[in-house]
Amino acid sequence: MKDLSTSILKIKTVPPKSIAPGSLLIAEPFLSESYFNHGVITLVDYTDEDGALGLVMNNQTGHTLDEYLDGVDDGTDVPVYSGGPIGQDRMVFMHTLGAGMFPGAKEFAPGLYLGGDFDKAIEYVNGGYPVEGVLRFFVGYSGWDSPQLNEELTGEVWAVSDAPSDLSMLLTGSDDSYWHRFVRRMGEPYRAWRFFPRNISSN
Repeated sequence: MKDLSTSILKIKTVPPKSIAPGSLLIAEPFLSESYFNHGVITLVDYTDEDGALGLVMNNQTGHTLDEYLDGVDDGTDVPVYSGGPIGQDRMVFMHTLGAGMFPGAKEFAPGLYLGGDFDKAIEYVNGGYPVEGVLRFFVGYSGWDSPQLNEELTGEVWAVSDAPSDLSMLLTGSDDSYWHRFVRRMGEPYRAWRFFPRNISSN
């Protein structure tokens, strides 16, 4: 059977205007690596010299926060996401709540924060405050040195998009529907991407 990823169905990406913390990397439809298949990554750090760090936004681990951490109330139904293959023994969180809510939080892009006081984050969760749309927990992260990321962009592994003006979009939803939402947001040049399922053999 012909490899669709190298056939005439391979879809050209639009060259990115720029990349910065807060930019999104959206996986091309045929990227099969398990962490990144139909993945959407938010870059949390990027420089030309040092490369990039990011978090896969839409891959749930299948476990909840209370299964990972002591101090979280049993039965707390807060999903944990797999941010990437590096540092699987580390947990981080992304949010829009700011350093006023979680002291020490780093604003890596306008309105988007990484980390902060973890105890305060657990208190917030245990208090029953809204999580979906404002706060997301991850184990692991993704990383590239600068030549590697540039090679992948040149090879059209990723499309690059700006973060949405409504930041709750980044922290709402998961899995394949999340990827399709951001593909639709990129408009007509990527219309054909929408017709490829996560598992191409299921089509």
